[in-house]
Amino acid sequence: MIFLVHSLNHRNLSFLSGSAVPGPVAKGSIRLYSMRFCPFAQRARLVLNAKGIKHDIININLKDKPEWFLVKNPLGLVPTLETPAGEVIYESPITCEYLDEVYPEKKLFPSSPYAKAQQKMMLEQFSKVIPYFYKIPAAQNKGEDVSGLKSELKEKFANLNEELVNKKSKFFGGNSITMIDYMMWPFFERLEVFDLKHCLDETAELKKWTECMAEDPAVKATRHSVDTYKGFYKTYSEGNADYDFGL
Repeated sequence: MIFLVHSLNHRNLSFLSGSAVPGPVAKGSIRLYSMRFCPFAQRARLVLNAKGIKHDIININLKDKPEWFLVKNPLGLVPTLETPAGEVIYESPITCEYLDEVYPEKKLFPSSPYAKAQQKMMLEQFSKVIPYFYKIPAAQNKGEDVSGLKSELKEKFANLNEELVNKKSKFFGGNSITMIDYMMWPFFERLEVFDLKHCLDETAELKKWTECMAEDPAVKATRHSVDTYKGFYKTYSEGNADYDFGL
């Protein structure tokens, strides 16, 4: 059935209202309902790639969602996972933890319950940083002064930088990439898109972390070029988001 989905939609165009229901999820595989430019959905794509999980992707037009998708997930959120048994899981941290538990090869969460709890606490703290990635571009588009917001973001980055300095490690969970790195990465990937890369200038360890992350195979497999991102976000800011931009 994966072949059927891709033969009908070989470029992975977004499914929208009125789209045919995709076939059942193939045995031994898992399906991700996603949106190509969504940083939260990218978290799940990173984990799927990093763990080498067999999957197929159905992209959803978030402005004009298919009726059948709202039956599967009444909140209409991506990422949403669907198993061959028809089980549905959503919310990005929950989907990623589910994938790590169900596919135990190459675990991304630490085995120690305390270390795992630390990563979850850090993710909770990082959730307070995420709004800046939306507020600053939105204010810039309106021609507003964003110097205050940028200062606050730099302060948040300084705290993250300190974490790396204290750990004396390349990544937030040690010297190899773990779940917390993938949970944070999609937002850093978009810094250049929103002309915020200079906010890393005074945080050497965090900047080094972004450079190491950019070399990761799962990151390379899930990212878009800066030009593609900019093209999409331009359509988004104009109120006419083109979810298939660049295809």
